[in-house]
Amino acid sequence: MIRLIRAASALAAIAVATATAPVRADDLQGALAAAYATNPDLAAARASQRATDEGVQIARAPGLPSLNGTATYTEFLKQGPNSFLAPQRLLTVDPQLSVPIYSGGAVKNSLAAAKIRVEAGQAGLRGTEAGVFSQVVAAYMDVIRDTATVGLNRNNVQVLEVNLKATTDRFEIGDVTRTDVAQSNSRLALARADLRSAEAALVASRERYIQIVGQVPADLQPPPPLAGLPTTPDEAVQVALDSNPDLEAARQRAKAAGYDAKAAGAGRLPTVSLYSSGEYSTYFNSLGGGAGSGSFVQSQTTAQAGARISIPLFQGGLPAARQRQAQATASAAQEQEISAERLVIANVRSAFTQWRAANDVIALNQTAVDAAALSLEGVRAENTVGNRTILNILDAEQELLRAQVGLVAARRNAYVAAFNLLAAMGKARAADLGFDAASLYDPEVNYRRVRGRVFDWALDAPAQPKSTRTVDTPAQTATIPAQTVP
Repeated sequence: MIRLIRAASALAAIAVATATAPVRADDLQGALAAAYATNPDLAAARASQRATDEGVQIARAPGLPSLNGTATYTEFLKQGPNSFLAPQRLLTVDPQLSVPIYSGGAVKNSLAAAKIRVEAGQAGLRGTEAGVFSQVVAAYMDVIRDTATVGLNRNNVQVLEVNLKATTDRFEIGDVTRTDVAQSNSRLALARADLRSAEAALVASRERYIQIVGQVPADLQPPPPLAGLPTTPDEAVQVALDSNPDLEAARQRAKAAGYDAKAAGAGRLPTVSLYSSGEYSTYFNSLGGGAGSGSFVQSQTTAQAGARISIPLFQGGLPAARQRQAQATASAAQEQEISAERLVIANVRSAFTQWRAANDVIALNQTAVDAAALSLEGVRAENTVGNRTILNILDAEQELLRAQVGLVAARRNAYVAAFNLLAAMGKARAADLGFDAASLYDPEVNYRRVRGRVFDWALDAPAQPKSTRTVDTPAQTATIPAQTVP
């Protein structure tokens, strides 16, 4: 009986290590790569950035020449009685070419703002990537933590089942009281309840993993150590102020808003353009009554060219209102930049503190696990000679379980906090994670592709979803790899 109890206790003692031992394992690098390729939030951010890229050509278009043509066909169905020369039909073709020369700075400033917004969007896309990667790491570590927690709780149930049977046997021979049996039964019921809660948490973590990564988690390998972690919070903050993509995006948006204010003020300035137009008209030999009207010219061509200047004199305060509005928006963008800076500083310092604290908690929980395991062994030995009660054993087992679960949680918290710290510092980009260079998404490629396209029919293929769907993924269970005693 004592050997059975000790064997079950050994299962609990090694659960932290063995619960994550892979049979057919996925690793963190693979999970990050899968999310990078198939996560819908990331795919949506890339599509939004492609839409932002088009803003450059939209801003440039008003400064480029424009060519229009008008064709009009007229059929004169009824003529007046004295309209001896009236034609029966008329076709007029009127092409017009306009070349903007000066627009008060509206095009120049709008184009500058659009280019800066592309840079802001690219920085924001890097921030979205880092955010998705942080979610992947948290989901990955949650599955590992909850898998280990389920294993610990299942082993605890097994220990308590053996303990209850042993206590019942001892009660039958009069070695313990009915109270000891009741205490053992109560702890077993509570352990089973804790197991059900742990299993539900594991299912939730697996479903969250599928949501983010897009595939079912297999037996996840322990994550690799993280490099590049700072030694002080000030060091981390300095790196973040230089490299955080969300802060960089806020800075660029504030800069673009300044150009918007300048572009809005162009509405009160003159505009200058060159124009050229022509007209071709034909009466289809119907001028002058048709037949016998050869003395009349049946078609003609005209052409004009010139310069046009438009000088706004009064617009009801519209240009000033637009510029004041843009200035207020620019002021808001500046404040949002400061807010983003504050948030980055707070997140970096918080993540640094959480990481260091979690590392301390790991060491303390490891001490607690070792001490609790030794205490449980001693309590059981003392119980055999009558110096300890069944309740003492149950308390010692519960204390060991709490320490083991705390150790698993602390390891998860330390790793997640460390990765979040790197992300806040701007060091969690796809290029920083060792992905194959060919698989990296470069937003600059699309920007270069579209920035000079001036043809009105240069369209892309209809959009198709690039992320994976999980509707056919079966519902998850709390099944974990079978544990064995080495």
